[in-house]
Amino acid sequence: MTTIRLTTAQAIVRFLANQYIEIDGDRVRYCGGGFAIFGHGNVPCLGEALYQYREELPLWRGQNEQSMAMAAAAYAKAKLRRRFMFATSSAGPGTVNMVTSAALANANRLPVLMLCGDIFLTRLPDPVLQQVENFGDPTISVNDAFRSVTRFWDRITHPAQIIQSLPAALNTMLDPADCGPTFLGLPQDVQGWAFDYPEEFFAPRTHRIRRQEADPADIADAVALLREAERPVIIAGGGVQYSEATEDLNTFAKTHNIPVVETIAGRANLTFDDPLNIGPIGSTGSNSANAIAGRADVVLAVGTRLQDFTTGSWTVFDKDARIVSINVGRHDASKHMSVPVVGDAKCVLGQLDKTLGDYAAPDGWMAEAQQERQAWDAYVDGNIRAGNRPASYAQVVGAVNRLMEPRDRVVAAAGGLPAEVTANWRTKSIGSVDVEFGFSCMGYEIAGGWGARIAQMETEPEQDTVVLVGDGSYLLLNSDIYSSVLTGKKLIVVVCDNGGFAVINKLQNNTGNASFNNLIADCNIEGEPFAVDFAAHARSMGALAESVDNIAELEEAFVRAKAADRTTVIALKVDAFEGWTDEGHAWWEVGLPEVSERESVDAARDDWNAGRARQRIGV
Repeated sequence: MTTIRLTTAQAIVRFLANQYIEIDGDRVRYCGGGFAIFGHGNVPCLGEALYQYREELPLWRGQNEQSMAMAAAAYAKAKLRRRFMFATSSAGPGTVNMVTSAALANANRLPVLMLCGDIFLTRLPDPVLQQVENFGDPTISVNDAFRSVTRFWDRITHPAQIIQSLPAALNTMLDPADCGPTFLGLPQDVQGWAFDYPEEFFAPRTHRIRRQEADPADIADAVALLREAERPVIIAGGGVQYSEATEDLNTFAKTHNIPVVETIAGRANLTFDDPLNIGPIGSTGSNSANAIAGRADVVLAVGTRLQDFTTGSWTVFDKDARIVSINVGRHDASKHMSVPVVGDAKCVLGQLDKTLGDYAAPDGWMAEAQQERQAWDAYVDGNIRAGNRPASYAQVVGAVNRLMEPRDRVVAAAGGLPAEVTANWRTKSIGSVDVEFGFSCMGYEIAGGWGARIAQMETEPEQDTVVLVGDGSYLLLNSDIYSSVLTGKKLIVVVCDNGGFAVINKLQNNTGNASFNNLIADCNIEGEPFAVDFAAHARSMGALAESVDNIAELEEAFVRAKAADRTTVIALKVDAFEGWTDEGHAWWEVGLPEVSERESVDAARDDWNAGRARQRIGV
């Protein structure tokens, strides 16, 4: 056996550089590079190793560990999980900063490899800089915090260990059912220890993402229900895109005359003008999709984990409706006593199609669904129209949507914008929408835009990545505007300033509470509240930027941003009270006080509890 002597860090990097995957017939590196903020815990050894492979594995310097790991997640999402990026940080606070990002990637089932510095294995220099000592268990470090938010976790205690652990981490990310973030803790001394590795370990390997067909018995169970269905509906989730099954879904739905509704993650499974598309479902959905889901007798859920915003906290379906769940993961396929069909969406839709034969839902059912969609489209027409009320999120969404090209990508995340984008966006091309609502993480927007743009530049550099962000998320995490300018990864960022956390103020008021600590004007401040000059702030980071006063000016500024050669930020104020889409909402369960001194809270609780009557209890 031929061996090569390498440090642990050198072996990790060499291995990653030799892993490949086939995408659309082309062989490309499975690892698209990575993000790093160096410190004493990773620069001497891992930094040395990455430098040797800086061409094969491009490295981007982050400004914030949380945001750079979010960028890695967005990259993987844009690549439909067929490529990943790593994120590396030093030991201590830099590592802990990425726990939130790991949770985001885990909730959204996205592959990210986290390579984080750790305490010294020998413990000879203990306690070391930035070490949080556990008095009862010295084997524990802050890196153990990642155990609950990653799909694979290991601490490398010997150089030989990576021969098992590194392929295990990659196989986790390649597995459609187990896909998620993986973590390797790298003690600072172990990173530099050397070992005689088998050269074969570093031989180039080409991976393929497994496609699993369903058990024929599961197919038979699903077909038995569908054949009896008079009012079936398909819920299309984000897993449809990861399976590259959008065309298969469309063909299946058309062949069997079944209307389709989309989850938030599944937005852009169909274009807005597809007659099969009845709209987005759930608590931030559409009247059309919710009405059809409520009347359906069989619900075919494809590639969705049936989150509460999809199911209206399980009130959006008729209590007697049967749910068939196609999912590559048994955990997701079996929720709420669904009839599980465990398998890849593309494969399973083909199996179902063959077994269903000439079954088709009644034409009257499809006509009813399309009539509901027409009514919803008319509502959206009025909702996004400039001048219908004070400046609103919906007006911004409508204006940006109109001016974007079909293959441009839109990114949004926390606050009020996910609901407004989901309800009002009219998809022009498949897979062009990223609304991060699996973890609904403030700060993802700009960071995610940077990662998505890196991915977009690999195949569609002529297109744009457009970020919609509220003032709250902007203030939380904005430094990747600077990153995007530095790296030549142009973004168009539209900042909607409604004076604070307006959507939570809305929820606060809707639950009978007084406005408190959400809008800047209602916070504990000294003097008069004032707004941030977001344009000036963005210009200080190298971006082009301007403030506009209305939707017409926004449209003009957006055209200029499209023509610009670098990141452009456009800021405008939107109304905090009247600027909301007020239709399309299914019930959503939130915790409310059983007793309160406020009559308005008691009234809100009684009203909320009335909506619980439709809730399916675990079935």
